[in-house]
Amino acid sequence: MPRLRYCVIAAAALVTACSQPAPPQATRPTQPTYDIVAQIRAAGEREKSAIEVAPLRDPGVQGLEQSAMADERAGKYDDADAKLAQALKMAPEAPELIQDRAEIAVRKQDYATAEKLARQSFEMGPKSGSLCARNWQTVYEMRMVANDQPGAMAARTELGKCHIAGPNRF
Repeated sequence: MPRLRYCVIAAAALVTACSQPAPPQATRPTQPTYDIVAQIRAAGEREKSAIEVAPLRDPGVQGLEQSAMADERAGKYDDADAKLAQALKMAPEAPELIQDRAEIAVRKQDYATAEKLARQSFEMGPKSGSLCARNWQTVYEMRMVANDQPGAMAARTELGKCHIAGPNRF
């Protein structure tokens, strides 16, 4: 009889242990299986607005920007970001440099910073053309990574507003 009693107690303990809920899983951003930065840059290249703002560049800023692009290609994202930050000290009102930093933040998987920088670039930028398209494509991609479908669709709508059609020429 004592043996049966121990078996019943052991079975009860086992059932109790197995019925405990699993610890909650933290929701992590979805990692895309494609190159987000390539999608962002492609959106800028696809945008063919009638109006395109292209600022004149200081040679020092241009050199830093080119060096940052080389660092990005080499996978040196921290170095690229540092060079873009240095360029922004020389040209603090350059929304395209801010967008470049957003794209480097994407490479570093710092998605919150990427979205923040893209929005900042949009606010400072021309609100049309290729830079605008890159800004909103960045926001779209970051909302998709965050599994925020309504936010992603709102960004997609804003992306559509970046295009300015030219006059009809008959």
